[in-house]
Amino acid sequence: MSTWILLRGLTRETRHWGRFPAILHDAVKTDSLLQLDLPGNGALVEQRAPAEVAAMVGFVRLAVAQSSVPGPYRVLAMSLGGMVATAWAQQYPDEIERLVLINTSMRPFSSMTERLRPQAWPGLLRVAFDWRSAREAETGIHRLTCNNPAGLADDLAAWSAIRESAPVSRPNALRQLWAAARFNAGVEVPRCATLILSSAADRLVNPVCSARLAAAWGAAHLQHPWAGHDLPHDDPVWTSEAVGAWLPQAADTTGTLF
Repeated sequence: MSTWILLRGLTRETRHWGRFPAILHDAVKTDSLLQLDLPGNGALVEQRAPAEVAAMVGFVRLAVAQSSVPGPYRVLAMSLGGMVATAWAQQYPDEIERLVLINTSMRPFSSMTERLRPQAWPGLLRVAFDWRSAREAETGIHRLTCNNPAGLADDLAAWSAIRESAPVSRPNALRQLWAAARFNAGVEVPRCATLILSSAADRLVNPVCSARLAAAWGAAHLQHPWAGHDLPHDDPVWTSEAVGAWLPQAADTTGTLF
């Protein structure tokens, strides 16, 4: 049975997955699920974040090797994590057998204003201004990335506590943003079966980014009707069930048994 690896996005860490990993675990029926932080986030908050996605790929591969979990791997990643997963699958195709990308975006498929909606810029500037205030910054992030109001107070309490225990530095946040902005996937299509999930009501990234990526790669694409950018947070059940339902189809497409 294959190992699933989960990668989060810009300035977020494994604790921000919330209850999603447990729900995904049951949906894909795996015994091995590894959640990794990118440098500068979470357990690695003291490390310097690379300013290039390629360097993040090298770090993730090293972390996986040190964990001794068996490959090949199935990677589910969102946003910046999706760029890291894409580069990994392109550079080391024998290591990745399934790829699930959530609300990610990348050149050359989308423009800057599609990858980061202009209407989100004032909110992002406010988050940057409030960066050292956990409650205010996390309130702004929640407003930009989540559309499900259920459990808002609990979310903000949990996310504020995460920020206070492992605050991502402004320089690390800027390096991650710079890496994401510069990443270009080129024309190489990942050899593994790929599922792209997007949110129709994403207020941070235009969902056309996912649609274009799926069209360019000939990948499966499903869109959630109301969730925000943080789709696994807003609807973890839908996200997990979408992945679970896709897996047999991916096997039929590639001829791979699992």
